[in-house]
Amino acid sequence: MSMNVEQIYTGCLAQGAYYITSNGEAAIIDPLRETAPYLERLERDGVKLKYIFETHFHADFVSGHIDLSARTGAPIVYGPTANPEFDAIIATDGQEFKVGDVTFRVLHTPGHTTESSCYLLKDENGKDTALFSGDTLFLGDVGRPDLAQKAANMTMEGLAGMLYDSLMTKIVPLADDITVYPAHGAGSACGKNMMKETVDTLGNQKKVNYALNQPDRETFIKSVIEGLTPPPGYFGMNVAMNKKGYTSFEKVLNQGLTPIKVNQLEAIVESSNALILDTRNPADFVEGFIPQSISIGLSGDFAPWVGALIVDVNQPIVLVTEPGREQEAVTRLSRVGFDNVLGYVEGGFQAWKEAGQEIDTVDRISAAEFASKVDLEKDKVVDVRREGEYNAEHVDNAYSLPLAYINTWIKDVNPAEHFYMHCASGFRSIIAASILQSRGYRNFTEIGGGFKAIKETPIPCTDYICQSKVFNK
Repeated sequence: MSMNVEQIYTGCLAQGAYYITSNGEAAIIDPLRETAPYLERLERDGVKLKYIFETHFHADFVSGHIDLSARTGAPIVYGPTANPEFDAIIATDGQEFKVGDVTFRVLHTPGHTTESSCYLLKDENGKDTALFSGDTLFLGDVGRPDLAQKAANMTMEGLAGMLYDSLMTKIVPLADDITVYPAHGAGSACGKNMMKETVDTLGNQKKVNYALNQPDRETFIKSVIEGLTPPPGYFGMNVAMNKKGYTSFEKVLNQGLTPIKVNQLEAIVESSNALILDTRNPADFVEGFIPQSISIGLSGDFAPWVGALIVDVNQPIVLVTEPGREQEAVTRLSRVGFDNVLGYVEGGFQAWKEAGQEIDTVDRISAAEFASKVDLEKDKVVDVRREGEYNAEHVDNAYSLPLAYINTWIKDVNPAEHFYMHCASGFRSIIAASILQSRGYRNFTEIGGGFKAIKETPIPCTDYICQSKVFNK
């Protein structure tokens, strides 16, 4: 059986796991939490899983390494200096692992984290064929060096210097025709400048990747650190779960799929201090929802937003979903470590509504209504898009308050002062609206269709960045 490499890409997390087979054996690199997709492939191909390779202790998702090892008996492999609290092979730099007729060589590449390692795949003839680069080398970027600084007792400048040394001594000398398979693509918070492509040649990366084209170590350090935004708050908790272990996915799923009747919800929420997470489409949420619910729709970057905004992976959660999507919601939450899903509202919001329970709504107006009502000299307009989107173009005099930082800026909101709020299309502004209302802030109006719709009105927009504006001061 010839060698086969399959990239299993998950768009919501912008994450690439890898399934490699050769002559009756297989290896899996950086698997996601749920094991079923991998077990199905192994059975389909009639191969034995020989190794589970981990490139590092991931911060942005919980890997499936422990469950997968338990189900298959395959050992987990980490690079040098890793110290997990479970059985694993801690490889030495340069150590080789045979899988069928191919060989994986460990390249210790510290910088993103101290244990970060890449896996160089040699084909049946011993030729260097592919590099599974983890978070060391992305397409168009490299791994951010600020996530592991506390654990490593180092500065991010020190880690960036290690990353430079790793890239220049271990990766750049490799042949140009090697295929690069990174752990993440555009949209991941593990880097800042990733390409939308998910596979490339090393030779092309040597040409186009800004980080590989810095003139010296000092310039590299400066360029890699520049422009980094604060990492999401849940990252440290995911690292701990990947390092220490976690509850089996099957147990998490079974608990999460517990139906909760409408007349049970209030007691469960009060006794457990649970958060009601509504995963329906934001357009449906706006029309009516269970009071105090937080809206984060499954249709968007669901798991990363949950991690960024709820932060505490131990937070008890009760789900409100579109019927039939309960398992998807529980699964995607588990990928970022939110394992404490107590169950879901049986029958969803429709059941709540039909039971005659209290319903809340969001004050939403169209962009055309906004254009007819707003006075940009007097009224406050809040833009919850990313800073880069705001900087490119925004409503005149609007405040830039990115959704990702709402837990910080919400304390500056004056409940007595009305403001208008929008994002790009309506997904993020509804998340913000639900968080504001759940904490008692109701004196705002959300703009349906977001900046995209506003652009179709006469409202003046600008690319001028007013750095001095401070909300509510």
